[in-house]
Amino acid sequence: MQVPTSVEPGLDFVVTATLIVADIKRSTAFYRDVLGATATPPQHPNDLSFFLNLRVNDIARFHERWRSSGATFITEPKKHASELRCYMRDPDGYLIEVGQTTVTAGPFDLYQ
Repeated sequence: MQVPTSVEPGLDFVVTATLIVADIKRSTAFYRDVLGATATPPQHPNDLSFFLNLRVNDIARFHERWRSSGATFITEPKKHASELRCYMRDPDGYLIEVGQTTVTAGPFDLYQ
């Protein structure tokens, strides 16, 4: 999975990930088909772990898109001090945080 080095027009969200899964095909299908990611399964799946924090430009839109595609959210988007945030789980039960900043004019201004 590629992480952009600069913000480009049309960029919807930024991903940081480290991944260990029980079933590579099932997890690949979840990230590709439900979340719309383009990724290659790890070459050595037993050597990896997983943390995922998705930063989006419109949390309501992504919450609805991913929920309607099959994602299981455990919270609705909620306002916190500096962001909107909600949580879902992937097929292995890993927690995924989805957030949208509220402290800058644009959702990706922190990454420029």
